[in-house]
Amino acid sequence: MKSRILSAIGIAALATAGAAAQSAVDTYTLSPVQLRGTARFVGMGGAFTSLGGDISCMTQNPAGLGIYRSSDMGLTFSISPRSYSAETSTRIDKNSETRAYFDNFGYVGVANLSGTLRAIQWGVSYNRLASFDRLSTSYNNPTASSLSNYVASYTNGVTSDALLPAEGYNPYYDPFVDASGNTSYQDWLSVLAYNSFMINNTNDNYSYKGLFQSGTTGDALYEMRERGYIDEYNIDIAGNISDIVYWGLGVGIVDLSYTSESNYSESMANALVYDKASDRLTDGNAGFNLYNNRYVSGSGANIKLGVIVRPLENFRIGLAVHTPTWLHLSHSGYGDVGFNYTPYTTNKTNSSGNDPENTPTYDYASRLNTPWRLMVGASLTVANQAIISLDYERVAYNNMSMKEQTSGGFTGGTFAPNEYANADIKDYYKAANILRVGAEYRINSSFSVRAGYNWQGSAMRNAAMNGGTTIYTSGTDPAYTFYGDTQSISLGAGYRYKAWYIDIAYQHSRQTGNFRAYTPFDDVRDTPSAKITNTLNNIVISTGIRF
Repeated sequence: MKSRILSAIGIAALATAGAAAQSAVDTYTLSPVQLRGTARFVGMGGAFTSLGGDISCMTQNPAGLGIYRSSDMGLTFSISPRSYSAETSTRIDKNSETRAYFDNFGYVGVANLSGTLRAIQWGVSYNRLASFDRLSTSYNNPTASSLSNYVASYTNGVTSDALLPAEGYNPYYDPFVDASGNTSYQDWLSVLAYNSFMINNTNDNYSYKGLFQSGTTGDALYEMRERGYIDEYNIDIAGNISDIVYWGLGVGIVDLSYTSESNYSESMANALVYDKASDRLTDGNAGFNLYNNRYVSGSGANIKLGVIVRPLENFRIGLAVHTPTWLHLSHSGYGDVGFNYTPYTTNKTNSSGNDPENTPTYDYASRLNTPWRLMVGASLTVANQAIISLDYERVAYNNMSMKEQTSGGFTGGTFAPNEYANADIKDYYKAANILRVGAEYRINSSFSVRAGYNWQGSAMRNAAMNGGTTIYTSGTDPAYTFYGDTQSISLGAGYRYKAWYIDIAYQHSRQTGNFRAYTPFDDVRDTPSAKITNTLNNIVISTGIRF
C-alpha cells in the first residue's frame, strides 16, 4: 500500500484521510466502460454511434434520438451467470454466481415538424452503466515474501513512538510531534502492522523487520467480494435537419455505490517473531489475517454531444463526445488484523491475548473526474434488409484527475488537486481503445437476427501491469488488480408486432488481468500474485412499444 498523506489538512477530522486518501487505483475501479444496454444494443456489440434509433443511444450518442420518427417506451432486464478464476503457479481457484439486473427504462418523444427542421426528439432514461459484482480467491504456496516485510520497508525511519497509542495520542488520527517540534501523520497500515506484531523493532526505534526471513516458508490466501453499481439518468434532446444531419445533446446524472470486503492471510514457519518473554526477535511460527471493509458512494453529472450525418441514403457516419463525469465521492471503511504467533505474544497496547488490532472507521470526501470519451462510427444499410455498423472509441484514462478535501466538514469544504495520485494516474494508465462491430439482418417485417463483437483494449501501462512500478493503494488494503483486454461476442434476435416489440440477446465476455496482494518493493519482485480471468454469460431481454 503505503498511502500518500494529504498535502494540506485543514482540520483534525481530516487526519483520517491522510492515511486512507483515495489513490489512482480507485479512479479506474470507479470508471469502468462496460457493454450494457437494450437487447438490440448488446446484440449488435454496442456499435450504435452512427446507427441511432434505440433507447441506449442516450448513454452513447444522443444524436441517435434524431433518427426516431415515432415515440418509444421500453425496459430491459438481464440474467448474468458469472465465473471468476485466479491461476497461480500451483492451482486455480474458481468462483461463480448468477445475478439478475434491471438494466434500462426509457421514453422517447417525437414532435414532427415541417420545413428544414423535420423533427425534435426528447428522451429520458435510466441505465445501469456498470456492475461491480465480483468474487475473487487467490492462493499462493509457497510464497517468496511477506506483506509484513513490505510494510517494514517503508516504515523504516519512523520512530516507534509515533506508531504506539499513548495518553492523549491516537496514532491513527493525531499528528505526532517529535522532540524538535516537527509534526507528521502516520500511515495506517504501518500503525496496524506494528501494533499487531507484523513488523517489529530491531536495535533502535527507527528500523523494522518483517516476519519473512531467510529459511522462512509460508503460504498466502486472498479472498474478496465486491458489490455495487453505476447508474445513470439521462435527459436528452435531439433534432433532424432535412433527414441528413441529426444532432443531440444529453445530460447524465450518475449515482454510484461500491462496497468491498477482503481477507488476506499468511501462514509462515521459521518466521522472525517477537518473543515477549525475552523481549527480542526469535525464530517461530507466524500467522495473521488482514481484513478490510470499504464503502464508496457518490453522485455526479456529465454532458454528451453528438451528431450523425447521412450523406447517402444508405450510409451514416456519427461522432460523439462525452465530458468527464464530475463525481463527488464519500469514502468510509476500516481494517483489522487477527494474529497468532509462537512464541506467545501480547498486543503492544497492553490488551490481553492475541486480540485483533483494529483501525478506527475512516470517513472522508473526494472529487473525481472520470475520462473524456470520443467515439466515431459508420454504418451501412444493404437493400433495406441488412445493417453493418462499425465504431471506434478512445477513452482518456490517463487524463483522469482527483481532488482531496483540504478543509471543512465531511459533506462540504474545499478541495485541491491530489498531486500524488494525479501523478500516479499518468504512471499507471494510458488512453484505451475500444472497437465495436455490429450487424443486423431483417428476415421479414417482423423478425430480425443480430450479431456483434466488442473489444476493449487495456488501459494499463506495461510497467504497472507487470510489476515494474510501485503501486499505491488506499486504506489498509494493499491488494490491486489491473486488467488487460476485454472481449465480448453477442447474438440476438428481435420480433415486432404492430406497435409492440421484444428483443433478446446473448453476450459472452472474457476479461483477463493480473492480481497482486501487494506491490513489488525494493529487490522483492515476486509478491503473491495470480492471473485473473472473469467470464460473463449475459442474457438480456428488452420489450416496449412504439407509438
